[in-house]
Amino acid sequence: MHFLALLLQDQPDTTAAQHIALAMLAIMPIIFLVVILIIIVPFWFICKKAGYSPWLSMLCLIPSLGMLVLLYVLAFGEWKVVPAPQQAWAPPPYSPPPPAIPPQV
Repeated sequence: MHFLALLLQDQPDTTAAQHIALAMLAIMPIIFLVVILIIIVPFWFICKKAGYSPWLSMLCLIPSLGMLVLLYVLAFGEWKVVPAPQQAWAPPPYSPPPPAIPPQV
């Protein structure tokens, strides 16, 4: 809100503007790291599950082109994963009915 007041004034206060810029410079690297982690971590697991080196996910650090290259590698590359065998349904083993007990006299 204070930032808007600075913009609407005829003569903005330079010290307040410097404080706002300093605060932004302190917060921006943290926001940048969080965004990078949000993007790289899922690609790390996808590359690992696809049989590629997880370090391939670092291509995402190259703006736009890196992520595009990584998507093409994952989409059109040969995945080095052996599919899990499907479990077939098997009926329960046959057990004969218990023998009939003759009535007691």
